[in-house]
Amino acid sequence: MTTDTQHKGRTAGVTRAVVFDSLGGPEVLKVEEVPLPSPGVGEIQVRVEAIGLNRAEALFRSGGYYYRATLPGSRLGYEAAGVVEAVGEGVTAHAPGDQVLATAGFDFGTHGVHAERVVHPAEFWVRRPEGVDARTAAAAWLTYTTAYGALHETARMAPGDHVLITGASSGVGTAAIQVVRRAGAIPVVTTRGEGKRERLLELGAAHVIVTDTEDLVKEVHRITGGKGADLAFDAIGGPGFTTVGDALRPGGTVVLYGWLNPGPIHLSFNWPLTVHTYNNGVLIDDPAFRDRAHAYLASGLASGALAPVIAETFDGLDRIQEAHRLMESSAHTGKIVVRVA
Repeated sequence: MTTDTQHKGRTAGVTRAVVFDSLGGPEVLKVEEVPLPSPGVGEIQVRVEAIGLNRAEALFRSGGYYYRATLPGSRLGYEAAGVVEAVGEGVTAHAPGDQVLATAGFDFGTHGVHAERVVHPAEFWVRRPEGVDARTAAAAWLTYTTAYGALHETARMAPGDHVLITGASSGVGTAAIQVVRRAGAIPVVTTRGEGKRERLLELGAAHVIVTDTEDLVKEVHRITGGKGADLAFDAIGGPGFTTVGDALRPGGTVVLYGWLNPGPIHLSFNWPLTVHTYNNGVLIDDPAFRDRAHAYLASGLASGALAPVIAETFDGLDRIQEAHRLMESSAHTGKIVVRVA
C-alpha cells in the first residue's frame, strides 16, 4: 500500500476532498484543499466524476466502524467512478482516458475517494463496464460485489432457494434482490415500516415482511410452506440475529455482512446452522475474485438483469453533509450518489 512517506516530495498540486477532524454526525464533514501527489511507480491519477455513499462511511465518520479514523484530516469514501488522467511508471492495466471504478479494497481514511481527484495504486481501480455512465457506475460496484460475493461465492445460493434479505431498502439490499432473482432464487425481504412495502415489490421482491407489525419467523414459515428460508443475507446483527436464524430451515445458512445494530449478536438454537461473517474488502484483495466479480457485474449491467436503484443524486461535493443526513434518516430506498464533475 502506498504511504504518505512514499508520496513526500512529489506533490503535483492540490485537489478538493471530503475530510473530517473529529468524530460525529454529518456536520463534521467539510470540503478542503489537500495535496495531490503526482503518480509514482504503479500509481494512477483519477478525476472523480461521481461517488456512491455507503453506511460504512457513516459508521467510520462517527467512530463505529471496524477500523478507526486517524485524526485530524481523515479522508472518506469507498466508491467512485472516474476517468484516468495520468499513470505512473510500470502501469500497464490503465491508460489516460480510461473510465474506471474504485474497487473499495483500501483503507478509506487514507485513500478515500470522496474528492475531485485522487492518486492511488493502479490495482485500486478496475475498468468501468462498457456503456455505463458515471452516476450509474458509482452506485454499482460495492453493492453488487457485496451481494455477489456473499450469496454466490460464500453461501453458494442455488436456484429455487428462498433467500431472506434484511434491511432490503439499502443500496446493498436492493442489489441483493436483483442478484437473487438473477440466480433463479426467491427474494423474501424485510423492512421496518409499511411505507416501503410497495416499492420493494416493484423492485422485484417476491415477498415483503414489515417487521414493525409482522412476526418475521411466522411469516417466513408461512411463505415457505413451513420449511423455513434456505439462506439469509443480514445487514443488522445484534440481538435480532437470533430471529433471523429461527426463520431458516435446519441446515440453513446465514451471511452477516453488517451491524446496523451494534449490540451483542445472539445465535439461534435452530441447529444445524451455518453462519458466515462477510467482509467484501478481504475478497476484493484477491485478483481472481475481483475479476469474477467484475465479469458478473459487467454482464448483468449489459443484460439489464442488474440495474442500480438510485434514491437521490446530489450535485457537488459541497452537498456531502446533506447526502449523509439523508443516508442516516433511512428514508430512502437504494443508493445515494453525489456527482462531482
